[in-house]
Amino acid sequence: MVNWTHAWPSLAASFLASLVEFVEALTVVLAVGTVRGWRGALIGSGGAVGVLLLIVVVLGPALTRIPLDVVQLAVGALLLLFGMRWLRKAILRSAGIIPLHDEVTTFAKETESLRRLGDRARGWDTVAIATAFKITMLEGLEVVFIVIAVGAGGVGLLIPASAGALAALVLVVLLGLVIHRPLATIPENLLKFAVGVLLSAFGAFWVGEGMGFGWPGQDWSILGLVAGFLCTGLLIVPLCRTRGGTHAPMASR
Repeated sequence: MVNWTHAWPSLAASFLASLVEFVEALTVVLAVGTVRGWRGALIGSGGAVGVLLLIVVVLGPALTRIPLDVVQLAVGALLLLFGMRWLRKAILRSAGIIPLHDEVTTFAKETESLRRLGDRARGWDTVAIATAFKITMLEGLEVVFIVIAVGAGGVGLLIPASAGALAALVLVVLLGLVIHRPLATIPENLLKFAVGVLLSAFGAFWVGEGMGFGWPGQDWSILGLVAGFLCTGLLIVPLCRTRGGTHAPMASR
């Protein structure tokens, strides 16, 4: 049974993280559909989604056979590192040290690259299928990791974590069908900042759980960790901004 009173942080973290990844995948899938045709784009991306769902179905329940404290410690450490990576990049982007991720620019580059490959093939367009499959798998694997990691933190959390990712997928697909262009209006760096904070807080919480630390307020202490990581990140941004002028620009994802 799912205790939704304590499951909402898992659902929110999974939804926001998945939303960012699916937006990035949608940009390339739209480019494939625009240049090479929608049949190949949909076949490639749909096939990747099917493989990803199978991975979640297989790996998710398998984690229940491992002692919970071991899973929490291992997954919490990975989730903490994963979240800190996102948070670091979001801080550097907010400080202007690395450029913001621009979906419109990515769409233009991908479109030009696909056009250089020549006209679309009759029947099965392997270029379109492979390109859509690859980007959906690449971004989707990060979603799978987040869903499994968030869901492994406690009994019954895999369902809300999966629900959050599925809701993000449905939202992005619907927006893509309606507007047929990159979702450039979504404040992606703000989302990544929030996701980095949430994943770091979850990771720190489950590392403590795995080590046997008794968190005050139990699950509600996650809110305190979120506030701590958020305040730290917001304080670091102006510090990075003041020192940014002395460093050369860094590469952006």
